Amino acid sequence: MNGRLVEFEQATVPVMTHALHYGTGVFEGIRCYQTPQGSAVFRLREHMERLVHSAKICRMELPFSADELSAAVDETIRANELVACYIRPIAFRGFGPMGVNPLKSPVDVAIGVWRWGTYLGEEALEKGVDVCVSSWRRPSQDSVPAISKATGNYMNAGLIKMEAVLGGFHEAIALDTAGYVSEGSGENLFLVQDSVLYTPPVASSILAGITRDTVLTLARELGIAIREETIPRSLLYVCDELFFTGTAAEITPIRSVDRITVGPGHPGEITRRLMAEFRSLVHGETPDRHGWLHPVGVEAAAIVA
Repeated sequence: MNGRLVEFEQATVPVMTHALHYGTGVFEGIRCYQTPQGSAVFRLREHMERLVHSAKICRMELPFSADELSAAVDETIRANELVACYIRPIAFRGFGPMGVNPLKSPVDVAIGVWRWGTYLGEEALEKGVDVCVSSWRRPSQDSVPAISKATGNYMNAGLIKMEAVLGGFHEAIALDTAGYVSEGSGENLFLVQDSVLYTPPVASSILAGITRDTVLTLARELGIAIREETIPRSLLYVCDELFFTGTAAEITPIRSVDRITVGPGHPGEITRRLMAEFRSLVHGETPDRHGWLHPVGVEAAAIVA
């Protein structure tokens, strides 16, 4: 917290913290994997750059650079003696004057790590998940900045997720304000139709996911045709394959939408190829040709409080 290691029980904030009342924070979700070469954080630099960009959009001046934050991630993982974990950096408006205006509230920064397995369950990777189309829409681009991973944006995500779970589904897909497919509550979306891989553009109120970018890169390398374009809801019901991507979800197949079976009802060929390529890469089973795996063993730079 704010540049020093703190025991979990002591990592507290005042109840009048601005972010608690008004959702004024930005955060990241990152994974550290155990590989034959040692523990490695996946695309750490890109995640920290996105955190910095999210803060800039929200007019928050971070007290640490992306390099300092990356070093602090290393230090936190090592202090907790974890070989694989989920990582949550968060920057938020702290205790200051009450009221909607956040500009006079300080910016606090914290990084937490913990063990976290497959987000939607191990069985989901083999059989896929059942989802619905949410009645909640993603906010328009001129309402909130969708490309900023801001805490306040996740009120919308929470409503989408609760609706899905209470309806008996694993997850939900939200549409944008124009009625086109956007994303899940915390995942980007891909579909396959006639051997072409489709995904909604950033303009469809999606977060520009780092796992999404990873899948696009891997698909190009595998020779899979890609199209980033607006997707009508109806295509969800007739596509050949459908899957979520995200740091928590990784690559998770979808087997039904609104209880309509997707394709044959099990992960398709392109989904499986991408899953296999992704897994072998993040677990260090194939060469890290893109430099995406950041070794935790690198000595952390000194972080000054």
